[in-house]
Amino acid sequence: MEKSYIQSSFFWGYFITQFPGGYLCRRFGAKHTMLISTLGSSLLGLLPPFCVSWGGWGVYCAIRIIQGLSQGLMFPCVHAHLAAWCPVNERNRLGALANTGIECGTLLAMFISGIIASSNIGWPGLFYVSGCMGLVWCVAWLIFSADQPNESKFISKDELNYINLLKNVSKVVEAGGVERKVPVPWRAILTSIPVWALVIVRSCHSWGFNTLQAQIPSYMKGVLKMDMSQNALYSALPYLTMWCMSYVYLIVSDMLLNHNLLSLTALRKTFNTLALWVPAVGLVGVGFLDENQKALAIALMTANVGINAGSTIGSALNTIDLTPNYAGIIMGIVNSAANVVPILTPLLVGIIVSNDSDRAQWQIVFIISAAVFALGNLFYLIFGKMDLQPWDDENFLNAKSTENGHGIRKTEEFSKIEMTKI
Repeated sequence: MEKSYIQSSFFWGYFITQFPGGYLCRRFGAKHTMLISTLGSSLLGLLPPFCVSWGGWGVYCAIRIIQGLSQGLMFPCVHAHLAAWCPVNERNRLGALANTGIECGTLLAMFISGIIASSNIGWPGLFYVSGCMGLVWCVAWLIFSADQPNESKFISKDELNYINLLKNVSKVVEAGGVERKVPVPWRAILTSIPVWALVIVRSCHSWGFNTLQAQIPSYMKGVLKMDMSQNALYSALPYLTMWCMSYVYLIVSDMLLNHNLLSLTALRKTFNTLALWVPAVGLVGVGFLDENQKALAIALMTANVGINAGSTIGSALNTIDLTPNYAGIIMGIVNSAANVVPILTPLLVGIIVSNDSDRAQWQIVFIISAAVFALGNLFYLIFGKMDLQPWDDENFLNAKSTENGHGIRKTEEFSKIEMTKI
C-alpha cells in the first residue's frame, strides 16, 4: 500500500489547485501563474534527496502533495494561453502540438532516468536534473512569454495583425487597449450540458490512462515475468508510440479539416472514440495473456497507449471550442474532476491486486478500466458539443433578462454573429 500512496500522493494536491488555477490565470495572467507553478514544482523537485533519508516515504509523499498543489495551476493556464494566442483556424493544430510535450517529457524521463540512476550520482540525480531543467524553463519563460500578443516584445507587426484579425475572442477592450474584465457566468457554465460531457469524458479517460500509466511496470514484472532491465525498456515503448501517434493524429486532423472532409464536431468525436473504445477492447485482451505471450501483451499495451493519444484532439482541446474567453476556468473545472481519479486508481489496484503475479486479479482491473473508457466516450458522443457557447459572449450576463426570455441565444444565431467579427 505504501507504493500506492506514493503513486497517488501527487494527485492529492494536484486536483485541489486546478480550479483556483483557472481563476488565478484570469486574474493575474498566464505568464505569472505558470511561472509560479513551474518554479515551485522545480524547487520542490530538488528536495527528496535531502529529506527522504530521515523522513522516509512519508516525507516523500508530503513533498509530492505540495508539488501537486504547485503543478495544478499549470493546465488551466495552458488552455487560457492557447485561447489568447491561437487564431481560431489554428487552435486545433497548435493546441495538439503543445500537448505533445507531455508525451515527449514522459518518454525522455523514462529513458534518461535509467542512465542517471546508474551513473555516479545515482538516484538523487533524477531529482537534480529534472529540478534544474524546470528552473531553466522558468528563466526562458520569464524572458520570452507574454499574456497577450500585443504585450510581447518579440512579435512582429505582421504576426500581431494576423493573430488579432483571426482570433475569435469577444472580450471588451477599452480605450487605450486595456482589456476590461467581465464577470464569469458561473450559473450558465455549471448548468451547461456540453461542459459536463467534457468533465465526464476527461474523468473517464483519466481513469483508464492512469491505470495503464501507473500499473504497466508492475503488471509486466508480476505477470509477464520480465526482469527490470527489460521492464524499463518496454515500459517506455508505449510512450514512444504515443508521442509518434500524436503527430499522426495532428497531421490527419489538419488534412481532414482543411479539405472539409469532416466537421470539427465529427473530427473530435471520431478521434475520441478511437482513443477510448479501441484501448478498451485492448485492455480486456491484455488481461487474458500470460508470460507465454509476452510479445502479444507488449504489442497490445503499446497499441493501447499509442491509440489513446487521439484523446488530445478528441476531447482535451474541447474547452477552447466551447469558450475561448473562459477556457482556463473550464479547464480548471474539468481537470479538478479528472485528477481526483488518479488518487483513486492506484488505491483501487492496491485493494484488488494483492498478488502481482495473479493474472485473474489484473483482469478485474483492466475490465473496470475498459468499462469506464467505453461509458465515458458514449456520454461524450451523445452530449458533447464543439460549438461556441452563448455564455462566452461578454454581454451574456447583461442581456440574459431580455434575450429569448431567458438570456440564451440559439447557438446557430450566436455563431453567425461571432463569425462576422473575424
